[in-house]
Amino acid sequence: MPTAPSAAPDVVLVVDFGAQYAQLIARRVREARVYSEIVPSTMPVAEMLAKNPKAIILSGGPSSVYEEGAPQLDRSLFEAGVPVFGMCYGFQLMATTLGGTVDNTGAREYGRTPLTVTKSGSTLFEGTPEHQSVWMSHGDACSAAPEGFTVTASTNVVPVAAFENDEKKLYGVQYHPEVMHSTHGQQILEHFLYRGAGLAPTWTTGSIVEEQIAAIREQVGDRRAICGLSGGVDSAVAAALVQKAIGDQLTCVYVDHGLMRKGETEQVEKDFVAATGVQLKVVDAQERFLDALKGVSDPEEKRKIIGREFIRVFEQAQAEIIAEAPDETPVEFLVQGTLYPDIVESGGGTGTANIKSHHNVGGLPEDLEFQLVEPLRQLFKDEVRMVGQELGLPEEIVQRQPFPGPGLGIRIVGEVTKDRLDLLREADAIAREELTSAGLDREIWQCPVVLLADVRSVGVQGDGRTYGHPIVLRPVSSEDAMTADWTRMPYEVLARISTRITNEVRDVNRVVLDCTSKPPGTIEWE
Repeated sequence: MPTAPSAAPDVVLVVDFGAQYAQLIARRVREARVYSEIVPSTMPVAEMLAKNPKAIILSGGPSSVYEEGAPQLDRSLFEAGVPVFGMCYGFQLMATTLGGTVDNTGAREYGRTPLTVTKSGSTLFEGTPEHQSVWMSHGDACSAAPEGFTVTASTNVVPVAAFENDEKKLYGVQYHPEVMHSTHGQQILEHFLYRGAGLAPTWTTGSIVEEQIAAIREQVGDRRAICGLSGGVDSAVAAALVQKAIGDQLTCVYVDHGLMRKGETEQVEKDFVAATGVQLKVVDAQERFLDALKGVSDPEEKRKIIGREFIRVFEQAQAEIIAEAPDETPVEFLVQGTLYPDIVESGGGTGTANIKSHHNVGGLPEDLEFQLVEPLRQLFKDEVRMVGQELGLPEEIVQRQPFPGPGLGIRIVGEVTKDRLDLLREADAIAREELTSAGLDREIWQCPVVLLADVRSVGVQGDGRTYGHPIVLRPVSSEDAMTADWTRMPYEVLARISTRITNEVRDVNRVVLDCTSKPPGTIEWE
């Protein structure tokens, strides 16, 4: 019988006004050990309050509060007795809604800005220095706080850079405390949560596991589910979590699509099964995927083809599992390791563009016959790793570098063929081996190795002219894949990787380093 869900955690709602940092605000709240959810600014206030939030945070956004069509909020939100914290646009919207003044003076502030705290003992700023650096991004400025508010900080340009109303538990700052460039930003946010809203830091990884197990049991009941294992951290943790919830009602399906890295199929078949005891069905679909990808070079089309073929294989596996045990309950659910960054990049965040269709989000076919179970959908990668540790998965699975579900299919720029996959597998294996040998696995978040299949360059090997492919190394450091910077690897490690790849991998005569941050570049090339 399904188990009733445990009591819902105290929730902080992050109201998204189309901000690039909305997901980062939610992340920072969670780092303060308080549960957070993102809701769109278009949600009616009554629906927000129906979620029984213990606090509400208003995000920044690209609009001016005065421009036509700019997002607005009903005044009732500020009269409901729920503590509210406005940031940037959210701060200005609070000011104008409650009778303050926001002017378009033309005096803009972008980037690092000196802030002066004018009331050091305030709820937000107690214990922080009088002068601190914050991250600004605005054109309009608040010149007068609403009645009943105390101005607690200013800059050379903005007379009201923060205000507070302890009686009504309403607070706001003009800057972005959620970004690391605001030197005391996390402390300010925690002051709002703990002191302004009276919340306790009680949300833990154990809480995530407990809540998701209850939710999975309620959703699945006594029916059966299959989970697509890709060999990556996300699908492994999702599978372990669902298995803990419903046991042998879950069958994991590993689709060997021929797009995996060297040795990964063996790792899934042995290490993951040994760690979890899960039922595993392996489907050899290499020929099917290569046939579907034949002649296709466009990255979006590749992602969608791979997503479609995954589902078709899962449907085939579903039919086989039912045929093997026809008297058991139906197989109605598909478990996926979808994360919050997947949703954002696929255009699922409020006001966000479709950067790329992740195979398990924008790449799903419209005639999907499964109900989806996505227990990690609101989590970031580091939170997923913590959940994996809580579930007892081995470190070699939990701490492995992220690997995309479409596999090497999106690390070949050009058509995907067996020969190109074999070539890239060898180059990738050499890079991974050298990074591990150098002890850089934890320092580097991810190191995609990319084959520029449609590009050739002239080289000299064995005293003769060659015309081979370039290989791109893309080492990046990141917290959550929303932003990233390229990793400054030791030159000697780069030299060893380059030498080995050009010596050992056929048809490759050049190795190049991608030193682009995200943004402007994404982590994967496709």
